[in-house]
Amino acid sequence: MADDGGNPEKEADKKIIHVYPLVKHSDMNEEMRTEAIELSITACEKYASNYEQAARIIKEAMDKKFGIYWHVVVGEGFGFEITYETKNILYLFFAGNLAILLWKCS
Repeated sequence: MADDGGNPEKEADKKIIHVYPLVKHSDMNEEMRTEAIELSITACEKYASNYEQAARIIKEAMDKKFGIYWHVVVGEGFGFEITYETKNILYLFFAGNLAILLWKCS
């Protein structure tokens, strides 16, 4: 019998999927960060196949709750360099490769 357990090709094909939000960077206060994370996860689960709609839902909710000028990017495999108001940025990963970036600028 062949043993596939030690095959390095099979191990390299495995993806690590996070089932919890992994915050990479944030300078928001605790209340705002918790609200933004919950909102982001809910929107991305509801619109899993439509990142544009998920970003729109997150932006509109953040505008209502924390004032206007919020920007949101939802997607896989992007880089960024932005200018933002201090205490108003959140960058997190969810469900594997899905990245969510929220920031406010005026």
